[in-house]
Amino acid sequence: MANKDNMINLDSDFGIDSRYKTKREREQDSIALMHARLERLKNLPKQQILRAKLMQLKLKMEDFLHSTINDNQAHFTQFLEFYVDTLYSKRSDFTRDLNITAVSLSQVINKHREPKEEFLFKLLFHSEMVFKDVCKFDNRIWLEVYFRDKINQKLSLQSEWKEKWDKQVRFSELPV
Repeated sequence: MANKDNMINLDSDFGIDSRYKTKREREQDSIALMHARLERLKNLPKQQILRAKLMQLKLKMEDFLHSTINDNQAHFTQFLEFYVDTLYSKRSDFTRDLNITAVSLSQVINKHREPKEEFLFKLLFHSEMVFKDVCKFDNRIWLEVYFRDKINQKLSLQSEWKEKWDKQVRFSELPV
């Protein structure tokens, strides 16, 4: 700020601190920064990337449970798919570890079938072992996400079922 050449420009498009004299300078610096980040990512150990992805999954699941999202999306299957694809290069390896069929996993992920209770409990135990060395992970989160999805699904379809049940339920008086 001492002289005119070093003045800080406030540019809302590119953040608070923009000291570039031209748009081209700013773009070149942005490209150089991106290349440096990509190069650093290439050199990260696979174990560190895996830990980061698992942490990301945990945080996304917790965020979903603490949010007020009431949509009809299947968040459980999205999280499950991310979990399996993060840990295994082939889904068949996951099914072998859980002692389930590849068809049943595929049907759950593609929303053709609800997961059986047995599958859910196996997933709880599996994630407990996976997250043991990564971070504190309450394996109940899988059940909470699954049932939150079920609740959201029923609530999102309320217009379909409310009329039917509204005609059958009456309120005559309060019991004293």
